[in-house]
Amino acid sequence: MISAFGVPSSRPGTDPSSDFLRMPVHGPGTSFSELLRARVPSSSPGQLPGGLQAPEGTTVLALRYELGVVVAGDRRATEGFQIAHRSIEKVFAADDMSAVAIAGAAGPAVEMVRLFQTELEHYEKVEGERLSLEGKANKLSQMIRANLPAAMQGLVVVPLFAGFDDRRNQGRIFKYDVTGGRYEEDDYHATGSGGKDARSSLKKRYRTDLSREDAIKVSIEALFDAADEDVGTGGPDLMRGIFPTVSAISIAGIAEVPEEEIRSLFEELISERADEMRGPEGPPADMQRHAEEG
Repeated sequence: MISAFGVPSSRPGTDPSSDFLRMPVHGPGTSFSELLRARVPSSSPGQLPGGLQAPEGTTVLALRYELGVVVAGDRRATEGFQIAHRSIEKVFAADDMSAVAIAGAAGPAVEMVRLFQTELEHYEKVEGERLSLEGKANKLSQMIRANLPAAMQGLVVVPLFAGFDDRRNQGRIFKYDVTGGRYEEDDYHATGSGGKDARSSLKKRYRTDLSREDAIKVSIEALFDAADEDVGTGGPDLMRGIFPTVSAISIAGIAEVPEEEIRSLFEELISERADEMRGPEGPPADMQRHAEEG
């Protein structure tokens, strides 16, 4: 039932003015999500039907470097034991200073990211200023919490949020749980089906003084290691030309790393790993000398 004020009435048959009394004095305020939920309840990310087998995004990660933060994700989406999509995008710019990397049910995750982008733009237009990075992280936490009913039916969305905080002059990383709990990571984090393997790789390679180029190389290697251990994580597809998405965020803003650079780094990494597997050609010099003396 729609009230006289254009807002769905929660109690059919009651006086329409009662809905007006429950509305905020100045309308829905700066929250686009609240406005959308009031006007069109079925469009909320938490109102998705359960019991569906939906494509799922797999491994995403973020790590800080000296001047900012790098966010990366593989391109594979799985559906059960099958590959649902080979080149899905998992890293999205939330605005010009932050990014969201999605893991979990792909459909609701992409919908949540689009709503989050609109939410930030709506806030900036209403308030006349940009929401702080911590405020953005809190807003995303609220949206994940709103998706809890769908998550309990299997459509879990657990994104990774990172950006450059111009107030602290550093990159920051926020991880979440399925209930919307928000936790800040100091250096790096990875989530998704290959998250554990990616974190193990990041733990070995991470340094606090990483340059942008080194941070990109470390993220590429972590995704490669995750793909080597996790069947749901897609590695570099040289035949189709499909490579992970990597974005770097600094005080200058967000910039996606060109595909040519990522291809070059993967080719270099594969060459190094191949050399390690082959080992040195011939026996070591001391063993050869002893053999000749014997």
